[in-house]
Amino acid sequence: MSDTHAGSPAPDSVGAGTSAPADTPTSSNVSSNPVADTPSAPVADGSPSSSSGGGTGTGSSGNRRRRRRRPSGSGPRPAGGGSPDAVVDDGADDASHEAPAAEAGAGGVAGAPRVGDSRAVAGPASRPRIGDTRPAPPTARPAPPVTPAPPVTEAPTRPPRPAVPAPANAAAEDRDGGADEPLAGTDEPAEGEGAKARSRSRRRSGRERRGRPVGRYLMCVHVRPNATQIAVLEGRTLVEHYVSRVSDDATQIDGNIYRGRVQNVLPGMEAAFVDISTPKNAVLYRGDVRYDRDDIESPAGASPRIEQMLRPGQTILCQVTKNPIGAKGARLTQEVSLPGRFVVMVPNSTAFGISKRLDDAERRRLRRIVDDVRPAGHGLIVRTAAEGASQEELRLDVQRLVAQWDAIEAEAGRSNAPGLLYREPDLAVRIVREEFNREYRGVVIDDPDLFAQVREYVAAVNPELVDRVEYYDTEAENLPVFERFHVHEQLHKALDRKVWLPSGGSIIIERTEALTVIDVNTGKNVGKSNLEETVFRNNLEAAEEIARQLRLRDIGGIIVIDFIDMEIRDNRDKVAAALRAALARDKTRTQVFDISELGLVEMTRKRISEGLVESLSTTCAVCGGRGIVLDETLL
Repeated sequence: MSDTHAGSPAPDSVGAGTSAPADTPTSSNVSSNPVADTPSAPVADGSPSSSSGGGTGTGSSGNRRRRRRRPSGSGPRPAGGGSPDAVVDDGADDASHEAPAAEAGAGGVAGAPRVGDSRAVAGPASRPRIGDTRPAPPTARPAPPVTPAPPVTEAPTRPPRPAVPAPANAAAEDRDGGADEPLAGTDEPAEGEGAKARSRSRRRSGRERRGRPVGRYLMCVHVRPNATQIAVLEGRTLVEHYVSRVSDDATQIDGNIYRGRVQNVLPGMEAAFVDISTPKNAVLYRGDVRYDRDDIESPAGASPRIEQMLRPGQTILCQVTKNPIGAKGARLTQEVSLPGRFVVMVPNSTAFGISKRLDDAERRRLRRIVDDVRPAGHGLIVRTAAEGASQEELRLDVQRLVAQWDAIEAEAGRSNAPGLLYREPDLAVRIVREEFNREYRGVVIDDPDLFAQVREYVAAVNPELVDRVEYYDTEAENLPVFERFHVHEQLHKALDRKVWLPSGGSIIIERTEALTVIDVNTGKNVGKSNLEETVFRNNLEAAEEIARQLRLRDIGGIIVIDFIDMEIRDNRDKVAAALRAALARDKTRTQVFDISELGLVEMTRKRISEGLVESLSTTCAVCGGRGIVLDETLL
């Protein structure tokens, strides 16, 4: 019943401008009711509409063609809302089939509908109409019309986003979730070097959540009239603390460059003492002396002695590598280096290196850049902070260091007297230069002048992180910055001998002249299952806390840890592994040996400064630092 409804192939039409034959159906022959026009029985010649014109292509395939939608532009729809392919009378003669060829030969437009003709435009080959009993014309069977298929595209894994203008900075792109990557299911590549640069910028700018910076560390800077304190928190736990005083110009001199004068040379110690205009002479060991082989007369193949390399009264250029501690003077080297944000320049050297903490692909990229920006006659060492840095940023950093060295050399040639040639910047700027990266969620400073200085430095060397430098207004917050972030209470605990563990155990830390001793106790920890398990769990907690205390108190030198004895060898190995894993987060170099049969761990940690306790205390005038007062009446 639906074979003759709208969407069936239209019969051939008569071209416009020609007179229709008398028996050509007109609009009066077309029913306006498509339901009434549908034939329910075979037509006059006895052939059903579905099989009329055998071999003419009007079978089942014709049925499918009849159900297709009427193509656009096929002529006006019939009056009364009827189908354009409505059934017509069976008495139509041959004129309607021959009209297209005749019209084409007469200069008319073949297949163009006549005025008032409601039938669709015929295709290039005539097809028999419904009820036509004539044989098919002697032409090739016309191919059924093919409806253009919609373009095939891969289904996207996520809905495409509308095109928006690029954000003003790389941090905005980072919050957008990675605008540089092409959509899934497409072949659109990244935009070359521009996309790589934006990707590196996102990595350096760090992560954000709900518009707020996210990071493991937080740096708090508290400025007082007589000192500046810097605290580094991991989460909410205090892990590092620094103190800088105005009077530290003679003691906190690590990194400064001096014009020195050799006072005396000690061949038996393989060292020389050098006057650098500080209260104590500094020491220069033989391995830190730079010399020209041609200037030294020594047997072939023999290593020159220090008295051959240096002589008393000689003026040298040197740099401090270790601050004076206690009765010991500062340690010097002639291998001068100037640290920048991304690179360290070694003047008059061929040194070259890249941080081993970077992955292989980043190391290869930086190696290509360094080959282009490396200054003539100077060495370069690429720092971990250079990850993601562009060639222009590295070039500017190198140019700053070259300008600094030129100024140092010019100052060194003006006089032979011992004196300071280059001073490291303030402690806050130094710590920001060495530590501040995308792992920090912020730097909070409560002094406006120091805040402006640090922000200006970060804007010059790492503008992606400048928004993370914040000013803390104490008056508006009604709380000091160290109390706001719970630094004071943790600082007081770090000055005690005893440190309590979460399970009730404790550790005791004792400093001596030669080494530091740490004792582990179970304390209030009584456990639940058995003694071995209790001791093992207590030692695991102690290993984690000891690593934090060593870093916070800045304890260096030889360290001996007395863990509680464990019978099972596997438990001892696990405790040693836990200690090494906790110390891996410390940037200061350490060396740990296995637990001995007595439960002792011997380790070393590079001594950087005098330590937290010493920086916040003075020697007792009564006991002289011994912690006891002798009974004079019995002596």
